[in-house]
Order: sequence, then C-alpha cells, then structure tokens
Amino acid sequence: MGVFGRRPLGLARGLRGARARSLTSDPDSWQASPAKKARVGQDEPATPPSSPLSEEQLVRIQRNKAAALLRLAARNVPAGFGESWKQHLSGEFGKPYFIKLMGFVAEERKHHKVYPPPEQVFTWTQMCDIRDVKVVILGQDPYHGPSQAHGLCFSVQRPVPPPPSLENIFKELSTDIDGFVHPGHGDLSGWARQGVLLLNAVLTVRAHQANSHKERGWEQFTDAVVSWLNQNLTGLVFLLWGSYAQKKGSAIDRKRHHVLQTAHPSPLSVYRGFFGCRHFSKANELLQKSGKRPINWKEL
Repeated sequence: MGVFGRRPLGLARGLRGARARSLTSDPDSWQASPAKKARVGQDEPATPPSSPLSEEQLVRIQRNKAAALLRLAARNVPAGFGESWKQHLSGEFGKPYFIKLMGFVAEERKHHKVYPPPEQVFTWTQMCDIRDVKVVILGQDPYHGPSQAHGLCFSVQRPVPPPPSLENIFKELSTDIDGFVHPGHGDLSGWARQGVLLLNAVLTVRAHQANSHKERGWEQFTDAVVSWLNQNLTGLVFLLWGSYAQKKGSAIDRKRHHVLQTAHPSPLSVYRGFFGCRHFSKANELLQKSGKRPINWKEL
C-alpha cells in the first residue's frame, strides 16, 4: 500500500502514545493521574476550616435575636390586651402563627361581621392580674349572635338574655351555693374580677357561623395561656366541662393544681353529670385548702 493507505510503524506508535497521554491527563474524559492530583491539590487553595464563634459572640447573637423578637412582638400587641398578661405572653405575638392569625381575623372583619368586637376579644386579660387567677373555666367558641360575645366564655352582655348553657349554670348554682338567686342577666364580669378566668379556646367567630374560626391559630395561642398558668402558678382550680375542655386541659399538672371534670352544661348533656356536680362549692373548698380566698359566686 502507498503512504496514504498505511501509516508508518513509528508514526502509529507515536499517535498511540499521544492518545494515551491525553486520556490520562484529561480529568473530564479519564481519571487524573496521581501527579495531576497532587498538582491540583497544590494549585487550588485549601478550604479554610470554619472557625467556631466564641461564647461571647454566641450570647450576643442570641440577645440580638431575642431583642428582635421583642420588637416584632411589640408591633403586634393586639388592642385591649391586659398589661400583666402582655408581660408574660408577648412572646407569642411575634411568632409566625400569631401574625398569620391576626391577618386572618383582620381580613374576616373586612368582609364579614365578626364577634366579639376587636376591643373585647381579650376582655379576659383586663379583669384581673395574671397572677391573681384562681379558677379557670374553659369554653370552646364565642357566641355568634348579635351583642352576645364580649370576651368571656359563657358570658353575655346586658341586656342580652342568658343562653341555655348559662341558664343551666345558674340552675346548678342555685342548688349548690346557699343564697344564690338568678341575677337577671348573663354578664359574668363579677366572677372574672375575682380571678375566675373565663377562657374560650377560640376567641373570635363569624356571625351566625359557629366554629367558623376554628383551627386558624387561636387554639395554639390559648394553649400557650393555659400552659403558662399551669407552669407558673400553683393551686388553681380548673373546671373542665365537656370533652372538648377536658382534652384541652389534659396536660394540666394534677400535682400542682386541682381539676374538676363533668359534662357540658348544654341542654344536650346537662343531665349527664353537670346537674349535681357541685363544682362551685367544691372549687371554694379547694381554694380555702390552698390558703386562697374563695369566689363569691353570688357577686355578678
């Protein structure tokens, strides 16, 4: 064959050697040689080890974060929130769930009638100092009729007549507390001022739509309220009426506090244990054993 049909032997060997050198020296097409690896390690700067922060720097960062959360919380303090309660619960105001909750309620008020009005959502924080709470009654949802809800569970503003559950509460009181007579109204502010926390799990509702603000964040907030009381006070009497309240109060420390449970005072369940439970007189007995002043249930 001519020179164009066959490469000379020396030239072919040279080409094979060049190809081999190319394959061993190109990291994208073949494994790099040890010499290349060493050269790469020398040419490329080594990643500097991460230097840990000093304890003082870590403390400063944590303080800055805490201060930022406090500033955020201060901007989100709801209208009408009691001062002593704010001191201990303001940490919730800056949390994402609470900011989202406040936005939801604000939007609801733009498009629907919402109860209670903004200045009464936190009435329960205005009646007594947080450290003066003695008795806790847990409700579920505000009344959703006109002029009923005003920030205290089971309670209604005057002159609104007491709803059926509250009427049943008054009936039990009349048989449990000597001298108790129906007050002629349904405003329980007199109890709240003595240290009876009347707390609903959900604090707002759309008019005529029960549970319409359920699972929007209120439950997490009121859980935080119950948790603070549970952990920071002693000798409280929790009155848990119905399965919902009993579930919400399931984490209460029974060694630190007293828990009385029975059926809900609703007409649907009142005969399953609420009538005859004597929770009001029992609560006073427990308060007195703890060295606390009893509640005057007749003061309404």
